[in-house]
Amino acid sequence: MNKPQVISRTALVAISLYVAAQMLSDIASLKIGVVCGLAVDMGTFIYPITFTLRDVVHKAIGKKNAQMLILVAGGINLFMAAYLAFAASVKSDLSWGLGAEFAAVLSPVWRIVIASIIAEVVSELADTQMYHWFVTKVTDKFQWLRVLVSNSVSIPIDNAIFTLGAFAFVLDWSVVWQIFIMNFIIKYIITLLSLPMIYLTPGK
Repeated sequence: MNKPQVISRTALVAISLYVAAQMLSDIASLKIGVVCGLAVDMGTFIYPITFTLRDVVHKAIGKKNAQMLILVAGGINLFMAAYLAFAASVKSDLSWGLGAEFAAVLSPVWRIVIASIIAEVVSELADTQMYHWFVTKVTDKFQWLRVLVSNSVSIPIDNAIFTLGAFAFVLDWSVVWQIFIMNFIIKYIITLLSLPMIYLTPGK
């Protein structure tokens, strides 16, 4: 009888946080805020942590499991958007109210949803390949550097797909450019702050 695979607590926490961060960032991306005078989608402040969390999962339970996590998370996000759309479409009980407010806040904007999910899946799979390449072909030392290198590849890919897919030809190009720049800066700052997380799970 095969023994069940044991997943470390660190991997379990990282997987949970990865999915939660993706879901929260997808919802928050429906709002375009203004920070430091520049437009930014508000999911940007939480989403970048998923790149490092993916690296933690990769280190803890391997490349194939990390790839599976990326695809499953993409499916969860798509289901979440579809379910919120369904919930918003159901007639509200008049004694409760707030149906219009729910629909206005949580109804998905499908262009943003699709762009976000495609960006997440493509960039995170690229992150996986770069992380694997660095560990197997370059060095298994300097763990912080493998995270920095893999994130440095995945962040521009994610940024380009999401910003153009979600906002090009919808918003003024000056606003699209502001979102691109702010997303890029915030994602790199959060990447730098999150580098030590790779040491939370033992091993190389």
